[in-house]
Amino acid sequence: MNIGIIGSGAWGTAISTIASDNGHDVLMWAREQDVVDEINTHRTNQRFLQGASIAPNVRATTDIAALCSCQMLVNATPTQYVRHVLPALDGCDALIVNLAKGIEIGSHYRVSEIVHEVAPSFKSYAVLSGPSHAEEVIQRMPTTVVCASEDPECSAVVQRVLSTPTFRVYASTDVIGVEIGGALKNVIAIAAGIVDGLGLGDNTKAALITRGLAEIARLAAALGADAQTLYGLAGLGDLFVTCASRHSRNRAVGERIGKGETLAQITATMSAVAEGVTTTRAALELAASVGVELPITEQVAQILFGGVDPQHAIHALMTRQPRMEH
Repeated sequence: MNIGIIGSGAWGTAISTIASDNGHDVLMWAREQDVVDEINTHRTNQRFLQGASIAPNVRATTDIAALCSCQMLVNATPTQYVRHVLPALDGCDALIVNLAKGIEIGSHYRVSEIVHEVAPSFKSYAVLSGPSHAEEVIQRMPTTVVCASEDPECSAVVQRVLSTPTFRVYASTDVIGVEIGGALKNVIAIAAGIVDGLGLGDNTKAALITRGLAEIARLAAALGADAQTLYGLAGLGDLFVTCASRHSRNRAVGERIGKGETLAQITATMSAVAEGVTTTRAALELAASVGVELPITEQVAQILFGGVDPQHAIHALMTRQPRMEH
């Protein structure tokens, strides 16, 4: 199969190696000419994924229209850019697989909803999510993800195309659950990083992950998802790895905040996007529209955008009105 990768960041580069391992021809789009030249000439992508060795059947281009010749398109651009990038590919007769994890500011759309609005010509949509840091995927460390599509045949195609002995793909029909799990785990990961930066212990982090998962599942269910999805790879699995891993950009943002840096100082030094920052506000607004309370997300927003001291935010969570766990 001919596979097009929209975006040349870490995850786009990692998924290109999975596809190339299975013998598919891959065309990767990047905005940056130097990244394209490095991929095509040196078979590396040092800017976004150091240590990657890119196979000869992966090529790169700055011409996004060239991806229209592909049968499968993989979106690896951050959520806030999808609306601006995908219209260039509307009219392509391809299956689109989304890797981005976030909620759009303003519209409060999940990526599937953005795609439906700006590129309705795509014949099928799937979202691929789960505990899958690019830095480990590129080293062929065993990784398991889930592909969700309303069309089971679409998920089956993705499974056939991307499954390898080190990259196992499960299937689901719960697009909403998988997308909400992938988006909100980044917000909880920022909170987990704050816990790390403050030097708090395992009790605190375990409580945060557990109650964060309950928060995510509550919103997903209100939007029509199966809450059981959030106790699988796209929920619990991705939440755990993002809250615990040294590879997590969102956790790293939180850790630096916990150590006293401001959000402006942190973002000024980052070359990659931490989607949890923009998702925090969008998630709160989306939750308010369906009458769901997100107490951890609310306190993360207060810390990021309201100047609230992290210790005060933790105190606010710990002194909320007592209630039943479930």
